[in-house]
This record gives sequence, C-alpha cells and structure tokens, in this order.
Amino acid sequence: MKKRKYIFLTGGVVSSLGKGIACSSLGFLLQSRGYKVTILKLDPYINVDPGTMSPYQHGEVYVTDDGAETDLDLGHYERFLNVNMTRDNNATAGQIYYEVIQKERRGDYLGATVQVIPHVTDAINQKIINVGEKTDADIVIVEIGGTVGDIESLPFLEAIRQFRLNHPAGDTLVIHLTLVPFIAGANELKTKPTQHSVMRLREIGLQPDMLLCRTDRPLPENVKQKIGLFCNVSANEVIDALDVDLIYEVPLQYAEVKFDELVLSKLGLEKRKLDIEWWRKKIARYQKAKRTVKIAICGKYVTLHDAYKSIMAAFQHAGMENDVRVELKWINTEDLNEKNVEEKLGDVQGILVPGGFGERGIEGKLTAIKYAREKKIPFFGICLGLQCAVIEYARNVLGKKDANSTEFDPNTTNPVIHLMEKQKSIKGMGGTMRLGSYPAKLRKDTLAYKAYGVPEIAERHRHRYEFNNSYRLELEDAGMIISALSPDGDLVEMIELRDHPWFVGCQFHPELKSRVAKAHPLFREFVAAALKNDTR
Repeated sequence: MKKRKYIFLTGGVVSSLGKGIACSSLGFLLQSRGYKVTILKLDPYINVDPGTMSPYQHGEVYVTDDGAETDLDLGHYERFLNVNMTRDNNATAGQIYYEVIQKERRGDYLGATVQVIPHVTDAINQKIINVGEKTDADIVIVEIGGTVGDIESLPFLEAIRQFRLNHPAGDTLVIHLTLVPFIAGANELKTKPTQHSVMRLREIGLQPDMLLCRTDRPLPENVKQKIGLFCNVSANEVIDALDVDLIYEVPLQYAEVKFDELVLSKLGLEKRKLDIEWWRKKIARYQKAKRTVKIAICGKYVTLHDAYKSIMAAFQHAGMENDVRVELKWINTEDLNEKNVEEKLGDVQGILVPGGFGERGIEGKLTAIKYAREKKIPFFGICLGLQCAVIEYARNVLGKKDANSTEFDPNTTNPVIHLMEKQKSIKGMGGTMRLGSYPAKLRKDTLAYKAYGVPEIAERHRHRYEFNNSYRLELEDAGMIISALSPDGDLVEMIELRDHPWFVGCQFHPELKSRVAKAHPLFREFVAAALKNDTR
C-alpha cells in the first residue's frame, strides 16, 4: 500500500481568509514538483450539500463531472491543479451524520450506543483515507471549513487529532491559517488574534506545525519570532500570506518564501525540481495586458460576487488567452428596463446572462437580451440565460407575447421552456436536478463548432427545465440555430442566431470547466468577439 502524506489546513480569527486558495496554491506547487495531489474539503454545516442553499448563504454551487453539488472551493482546486474533482473531494457534516444514522438503522453497530466519538470521527477519517486511495495521491490536503472555535467544527478537529495519533510522525502536517491585522491607530501589526486562535486549537489537542499568516504587509522578523514564541513554532515556520490583486499570484508568492520546500522538508519528502515558469509567464503577461474589454453580467445576485465565482474566473482565463483584461460590469436585472437599458448597457462590448432560478429579475434579463440582439452586441447566455434568450426571441421575433417558461408562468399558452419529462415525478429538492457531465453533438458551420473544434463535447449541467421541442421548427425557421443537441437529438444544448456577430446560449455551465492552463473555448471566443465589438 502506498505511503501517503496528509496536510490539514485549519483557519482561525475570522472566516474568508482564503483557505481554499491556500490549499489550491500549495497543492499546485507540490504537483509542480511531480507529486500527485488531491484536496478534500470538509464542511461543518448540517446540509447534505449546498444544493438547496441560497447563494446569499453559500455563494456558488460547484458541480462536478459525477453530478455532486459541492462547495465553491472545489472550483479553486480544479482551476489550480487542472484536475477533475469528484463527490469524494467534498464531505459535509450532513453527509457524515446521514451515513452514520443509516448504519445505525441497519444495525451495523451491533447495538452499540452511537456517539460522536468514535463513530462520527471514524466516518470523517474514513473519508480522508478514501479520497487518497481512490485518487492514488501521494499527498492529500484536507481543508477544514469554518473557523477554530466554531461548535460545528469540533468533530472534524477531533477526528484530525485522532488521525494524527494513528499515523506515524512525519506523515501528517497541520497548517493553521490566521490573520495578523495592522491597526492604523497604533501603527502596529497585532499578533494577539493569532495567539488566541492557536490557543483554541491547542485546547482541542492540535498543535499546528506551521502558521500561514494573512497580512497586508510583510511580517518583520521580530513579529515572526513573537508569534512563534507564543504559538510554539519556530520563526521560520511562520509564513507570510500577503494580500494580492490576483489570486493566481498566491502560488508565486508561496514559492518565493519557499513555503512548499518547508512543507516537503517537514513531511520528509524529496525536494524535486519546481516547474512553474509557464504559470509565472502567463500571469505576468495577463497583468501587463494593455487592452481592456468591458462585459456586463446581468443577474440578480450581482451584489454577491461569490455567486458567480467560476464565471469571474473563466473571464480571467479567457482574458489571458486573448491578451486582454476583462472588466466586469455588474447589472442588477431587477432594476433593468426598457427606459434605462441604454444608460446601463451602452458602454459594454459584451453581455452575459448567467444561470439561476426563480422569476425575480427575469424581465430585466429579457430586456438585456433584446438589447444585445438588436444592437448586435456579443451575447452569451448560460443555462437560464439560454432559456431567457429563447423566451425573448419567441416574444419579440415570433410575436408570441405570452411566451414564457413554466417555471415562471405555469399557465402560459406558449411554454417555450418547460419542465424536463424526467423531473415531473420528482418531489425532493436536494440533488434531484439534471446534474453532472453529459455529452452533446455539435452542428458543423456554427460558432459552437468553431469554438470547440470537435464534433462532440461533454459539459456539466444543473437544471430542471429545458427547451420545448414543440417550438423547435418554428424558432429555427425564424432564424434561431440549434447548434448542439444531446446524442439522442432530444435535448437542445446550444442555440445561436443568424445575422449576429456572436449570439450563443448553452444549457450547461461551461464556466465549471475553465482552467488557468486552458480557458474554456466559449469564454475565449466570447471575449474575442467582444474585442472585435470594441469601438472605443
């Protein structure tokens, strides 16, 4: 059996310090030295997964190829490591407790009293073991969600304590990500929050081996020595994690302070040659790009950018390949109408309508799509964005003024978008949509085929409603092109418009497969079309 190494990353002081970025960046560096790396996100919430949670609560739901609805940090893992994660890379407290209760109901515990210790903690540790075995990883990085001190996190931290006890010294490593704030009034970096955070961790039985300190300025040596003294680590094990403008700078920053080298040393692993020059050049070229292109994202969660995390990343990747900086303009479609559309969208070179659910903001999305269609502005519709494009076309080109989706109007006489047949008998909400990777065949001589360059693709989905085939011929006769279909020809996967520079809608979520190493073809071509539309 392969001898694996395990890195556990915890967080303290405040949330949103960037544990996912830290894990992804460290994973990328270790991978770039020739090690096979996988990452597991442990989420303390009781929900089975984030699929039923509001974006205001959780941000984006990230869907994997195998149809799991997971934490958005898995998007970071995939984008940095350029590998596909699975449902095994995300475990929630809800999943763990559900699994334990199912075993209890089957009698698997042979009448024992089921308790957090050992039954829940054993189940957590089995998840850690499983992900390493299934991926055949050399190194498993485990990110523990939440902040030390949260009641919800306690079973996970206790599980890690037990895990370390049952594995040889040198096979595990605990890294604690914390905050060292600068207090302007005192003109001083303050170490007390970090001291208290580590104290709470040690009370649980975990002594961190290294500290990763988020800070807006380099930590002086005397500050590192003070942190090390009070937190029981050496000063060289206190690592700066400086604020950056672009998250893809983080691995470069870690490499500069030899963070990955220290990790390998503490794990007793060989310091193989680091190969990240291609990454360094790509990021530098993007940061030096002189051209900019402005693209509007027209949705209802625009005040919460985490809801569109993967879309934002996909635009960065597309910008890298087009040698341009993409400036995003956030348009709340609840406030968008025919009277102000020119004012709000008149200065953009491209318009994107993202996925979503519910009727709120739909009329504003239709207004944005009509504006893009009539003004010949490059348009990209994703999932609900495609559905809205079909509704707008049916209303304003075919003249079916009541055309709608049955999601918004169950009684419409022109349901150009309707509930998928297989969804009609489903009652539960969680994990019951059309989820995961599905194949599609592209029609030649289309923008879709030009972008992908292959006749068949596989993309990730998350939806219940679909294009109503009863209207397919009528819409095609009016100038709508069906550019991609499911292999059986039944599900419309992509649409385009004739006599338009770039108007594309897709039922899937292409942003979920965009990478730093390779931008998604549709985002790449959309940004290229927006550049051509730039008349400034």
